[in-house]
Amino acid sequence: MKKELNFEQGPIRPPNEARSLILRITRNCPWNRCLFCPVYKGKKFSLRSVEEIKKDIQTARDIADDIKAISWSLGNNGEVNSEVIDYIFNNRGFSDSYRSIAMWLYYRTGACFLQDADNLIIKTEDLVEILNFLRGKFPEITRITTYSRSRTIVNKSLDSLKEIRKAGLDRLHVGMESGYDPVLKLVKKGVRAAQHVEAGRKVVEAGMELSEYVMPGLGGQEMWREHAIETAKTLNNINPHFIRLRSLRIPDRAPLSEKLKSGEFKMQTDDMLAEEIRLFIERLEGITSVITSDHIMNLLEEVTGKLPEDKEKMLEVIKKYQALPDKERLIYRVGRRGGVYRSTDDLTRDLDTRQKIENLIAELREQKGEEGVEWFISEMVDQYI
Repeated sequence: MKKELNFEQGPIRPPNEARSLILRITRNCPWNRCLFCPVYKGKKFSLRSVEEIKKDIQTARDIADDIKAISWSLGNNGEVNSEVIDYIFNNRGFSDSYRSIAMWLYYRTGACFLQDADNLIIKTEDLVEILNFLRGKFPEITRITTYSRSRTIVNKSLDSLKEIRKAGLDRLHVGMESGYDPVLKLVKKGVRAAQHVEAGRKVVEAGMELSEYVMPGLGGQEMWREHAIETAKTLNNINPHFIRLRSLRIPDRAPLSEKLKSGEFKMQTDDMLAEEIRLFIERLEGITSVITSDHIMNLLEEVTGKLPEDKEKMLEVIKKYQALPDKERLIYRVGRRGGVYRSTDDLTRDLDTRQKIENLIAELREQKGEEGVEWFISEMVDQYI
């Protein structure tokens, strides 16, 4: 048992990869100029060597084998159950890497996510070697996923992408954010809508699953309509497997905050965002993507489903919120941003919680006015960034 064993991990991963094996392949972001993103600012991008990455993979394997040995010693026949988890988390000296691997084994997802922001920037032959080594060391892995950028994907040949897929990369997460060129230029995304389409089609043709991230609100109050319509049009030209909604938030550490403070950029309100997302979903046509709203920053988590069959159901979720009286919408927003509501139906399910939220709103109004209520809601959302 070597409790001190460690391997490197980066700062973020998609919410749906929370139960994945997390391994860091590159450090930070090679572009790192997007005005809305605070994650890698002030940090230099670097490639990790193939040997360094292999060493981390071997360490992860050694830890996994050690945890299974602990399970045997506790009489659990190698199964990583709650007793094994308690042993590792409650005994001092086990590294964070041990805890990470233990939870992965406990959840049995078989999924692996490779960090950081753009791993297709690695030479094809190096990435193939890494993937083959990873698959060899962890035959129990059933899915390998990573982030990449459309601009990077465009520069990869289709044959290279197919080779990477054959080596074991199953899914790519790509931050589209917008399909409207003026918005992409405003936020310094470094890519055009046409490149998003070319990259997305390449990924699909190479046999990988494609998950495209869209950022409602990124057009601000000035370009929200064009942002919604053109982003839907761009996705219609790709037909990705997944469309993931990530509503815009602008923390102080994001460069876009300067435009917000100067008044050059005006954020959409929650009610404006609901209308923007309604228009966006209405314009999605001829595709079979799965839409997910799997992040607490999104106001309406129930906007999720498979196109085209669930389109009307998703639109009804939005219309139901929009039909609420002003007071009800405010109560829901506070409850949602506070993490206690997941549906507008929750407004009538738990009356004690509702009363507490109403009391909180009244107290904030008394102390700070309507602006104080909005400030409080914003602070609650921003804690999740």
